[in-house]
Amino acid sequence: MDWGSELWDQYDTIEKHTQSGLDLVEKYVKFVKERTEIEQNYAKQLRNMTKKYLPKRGSKEEQECRFTNHQAFQDILNEMNDYAGQREVIAENMMIKICLELTKHLQELKQERKTHLSEAKKAQQSLECSFKQMENSKKRFEREWREAERAAQNAEKTDQDINATKADVEKAKQVAHMRAHTAEECKNEYASQLQKYNKEQNQFYYSQIPQIFNKLQDLDERRIRCLAEGYSMFAETEKQVMPIIGKCLEGITKAATNTDQKSDSLAVIEQHKSGFDRPGDVEFEDYSQGINRTSSDSSLSTPKGPLDLLGKNKNKLRLFGKKNKLPSPPLTPASTHHTPLPANGPPSPKFTRDPLSYCLKEINKTVKPRISSFRTLKRSPAITEDFAHLPPEQRRKKLQQKMDEIGKELQKEQDQSEALVKMKDVYEKNPQMGNPESLAPQITQTAQNMERLRGELAKYESWLVEAGGRGDNIRYSTHSLNNNNGAYNKYSTDNANCEAGDPDSSQAIYAEFDEFDEDEMDVPIGQCTALYSFPGSSEGTISMQEGEVLSVVEEDKGDGWTRVRRPNGDEGYIPTSYVKITLPK
Repeated sequence: MDWGSELWDQYDTIEKHTQSGLDLVEKYVKFVKERTEIEQNYAKQLRNMTKKYLPKRGSKEEQECRFTNHQAFQDILNEMNDYAGQREVIAENMMIKICLELTKHLQELKQERKTHLSEAKKAQQSLECSFKQMENSKKRFEREWREAERAAQNAEKTDQDINATKADVEKAKQVAHMRAHTAEECKNEYASQLQKYNKEQNQFYYSQIPQIFNKLQDLDERRIRCLAEGYSMFAETEKQVMPIIGKCLEGITKAATNTDQKSDSLAVIEQHKSGFDRPGDVEFEDYSQGINRTSSDSSLSTPKGPLDLLGKNKNKLRLFGKKNKLPSPPLTPASTHHTPLPANGPPSPKFTRDPLSYCLKEINKTVKPRISSFRTLKRSPAITEDFAHLPPEQRRKKLQQKMDEIGKELQKEQDQSEALVKMKDVYEKNPQMGNPESLAPQITQTAQNMERLRGELAKYESWLVEAGGRGDNIRYSTHSLNNNNGAYNKYSTDNANCEAGDPDSSQAIYAEFDEFDEDEMDVPIGQCTALYSFPGSSEGTISMQEGEVLSVVEEDKGDGWTRVRRPNGDEGYIPTSYVKITLPK
């Protein structure tokens, strides 16, 4: 069943129905556009939120990322940033695959519908024109036939009139004959017009209109089919990124499982361990004796040993931030029965009358000035090059870290020196490559830098030994680098091997220096393998297929995109969550 045979007389209904279908397509496109705006705003808000909670470079929060619970939170923020990127992908795919496609198809359907309706109107106008012609011929035939009958009656009346002449009779008969002939012609013309109209009407209702209505039916069915695909794509677009969103959520779960309270506790110890020994017991001083008291090494009057750490490791008397209160009971011989009585006899009456105030007075004389000065020292410590202002453990770590940095710089200078010596050797063997003497200033400067770094390394090594570091644990020893030719030992061995077993080794050296003549490009920092296909339809992006291997040129800066390069030199950005990145360690 089709519209042409069943709805041949429902032109207005079909016109309204097809227009309603097109309006539905426009309404759905508008709905999807609003959905994409929501997704884009959602992604933008997620990015702003993650950016707000990400630690600033060099801040205290960034330094605390060494703890697993802090690092887990940073991983969650990164996963949320990738999640926001997937919401943007949903919005982009919906805009391209639904809105743009349906809008393009809608314009085509509108133009096609307009054409079909125009054809139907033309056929209707043609039929109406034929009907008017038939009506006109019919009216003319009716008029002429009446005139012919009137002329015939007049001729018969004239023929019967005795007063009429023969000429009048002949003239009346001639007029009647002409009228009859004209009426006959009008009759034939009316018959012809009627036959023509019936033919056109039959063709209109059985051929033209059914064909046009069937075309409109096909148009409406295609519209419904495209709209159904748009409905399906609405869900399919989000399904395509669900695996990646699932990985983001798995990353959040993994970040939670990566937290280790024991590891964080050990990190706190490692970061803040001072290395000081615990303070010893304070000796009892007997004020009941009438002799001059002598200062003890462990007494409060002359703090030494552990008490010297008061300025660095808090105050012994304020270990937990509160002043230790002296015991409320008065200090009497009865309260210290466990201490042997002095040989000179019992305490003096003055001490027994007010022992607490006397003890506080004596303590204030000896301890307060020293504690005050230590607090002042803590507020403004003098930072020295040997890190002597730090606790022993932290000092050793800082010295070791400094030695590692100097060792890396020294290794870099050694590598540069070896390269310069190799280049000089190449220039000596092949003068056309360059002048060997031009490298002398660089070689000299490199040697001076190496000597300076060796000196600094020896200086920090001595400070590390002084701070209690073990000499056999020092990573960089100056004894292995103290000769001036230490930087060339490795090269001398390699050179001997090359001369003995590889006569073409100079060709490899030439190849190394030929690279400097090429146009400089960003050196790839790693590789990545595509986990999913990406169309790369936006400006600045690049397409890729699942399983494709690309070179990573620039890492993700936090916006969810990574710059990559194909072997043919094409560069562009791809979603970070779409690939598995492998960077050299």
